[in-house]
Amino acid sequence: MLTFEYRNLLQSELIPTAIPESYIHNYSHACKQANEEIKSDRQAGILGFYDLPDQDTSHILNFIESLDPKYNTMVVLGIGGSALGNKALYSALKTEHNLDKKLFVYDNVDPVFLFEILDQINLDTTIFNVISKSGTTAETMAAYLIIADLIKKRYPRDYKNRLIITTDKEKGFLRKLCEKEHYPSFVVPDNVGGRFSVLSDVGLVSSAFTNINIQKLLQGAASMRDRCADLTNIYDNPAYLNGLLHYLYFREGKNITVMMPYSNALYDLADWYRQLWAESLGKRYDLKRREILVGQTPVKALGATDQHSQIQLYTEGPYDKVITFLSVLNFQYDYTIPNLHPESEDVSYLGGHKLSELLNAERLATEIALTKAKRPNANIIFPQIDEFHLGEFIMMYEIQTVFTGKLLNINPLDQPGVEAGKKATYALMGKPGYEKEREEIEQYLQKSGKK
Repeated sequence: MLTFEYRNLLQSELIPTAIPESYIHNYSHACKQANEEIKSDRQAGILGFYDLPDQDTSHILNFIESLDPKYNTMVVLGIGGSALGNKALYSALKTEHNLDKKLFVYDNVDPVFLFEILDQINLDTTIFNVISKSGTTAETMAAYLIIADLIKKRYPRDYKNRLIITTDKEKGFLRKLCEKEHYPSFVVPDNVGGRFSVLSDVGLVSSAFTNINIQKLLQGAASMRDRCADLTNIYDNPAYLNGLLHYLYFREGKNITVMMPYSNALYDLADWYRQLWAESLGKRYDLKRREILVGQTPVKALGATDQHSQIQLYTEGPYDKVITFLSVLNFQYDYTIPNLHPESEDVSYLGGHKLSELLNAERLATEIALTKAKRPNANIIFPQIDEFHLGEFIMMYEIQTVFTGKLLNINPLDQPGVEAGKKATYALMGKPGYEKEREEIEQYLQKSGKK
């Protein structure tokens, strides 16, 4: 199992300014209430991500098995929750499995980025996966239109074999397109929001394509879900404990939370976390429509790289951060550092040690430095990077996010700030039905001197 080391988040002789352990007991009633609300939401079918570990994945595995073996590359066309989880899983596991299949994720409308992807792939052996729950996401649909045009012209007879669609089960443009063109299709569940969807078809199709064991991924998620099933002892529930501690630190002004993997393979996992935490908890209003302006700003760093850039700020800058390390005990590959210069004390001390040993020593040294500077920090330990432990991590943070949202008395499942930007984009691009927004934008441009 993943290990959650939280001692440096609690007040001690080393960090006397940290959260007193008594606060955990003082908030027992609030935690129980949040837990009951989560149970109620689950019974009402609102928190669909809890049920994803129990799903039947045969439709995915059968589809992957039916694909022509020539397809060795998949390009995901998606953004946000339709992209970040795919990238995180592939980045974490591609080296472990030494995968012979590649995944690219086009998650921006930067034209040079699209050119670079198309320049690296062989269209003859590539399949495209268009992912959008609504079927109207501007960025994704722009990419779809370009790619569909490209493959229809290049492969007029079998273009339908080169494109799959993951979208709403019944409604939206993409679902209608599937019915018309008979593209292979997969479903984004109604009760699973984009940023919680990595363990659904959204993330599992591309993972199965790249030979990731999606059943072990779901087994890990189920294990963590069961581990966090109740509140008998919050210390046995890492999702609730970490959520409560981050909530308490936010109340005390720690409005920045840093995730720092000591593994390049886990760096994109921190990107997935950033969306989950920011979009779920950054809210203007509480459930009673009172303006509260809450949310922690998630930041990612990479150990040991960012010891030489960001740690100076975290150690000696403002007391406004909580740092979480991600560490790995056993790496898939390792190297022993040779003692090429035994005569030199400057480098001979490294001889005989493994690179993983140095990396984990660097992490511990950073923990010590932060602790001496009285900066709260925690460590989540992966025994190794594999499907099971990634599933555990994903489920832990999804539960933690919803639980923290309950403590904040906000809706962690919506994203009204994102929707405002989408509407403005539609208006700027001339989408019918957004004429009012277009008029407001014209007024803004005039007032700001941009027109």
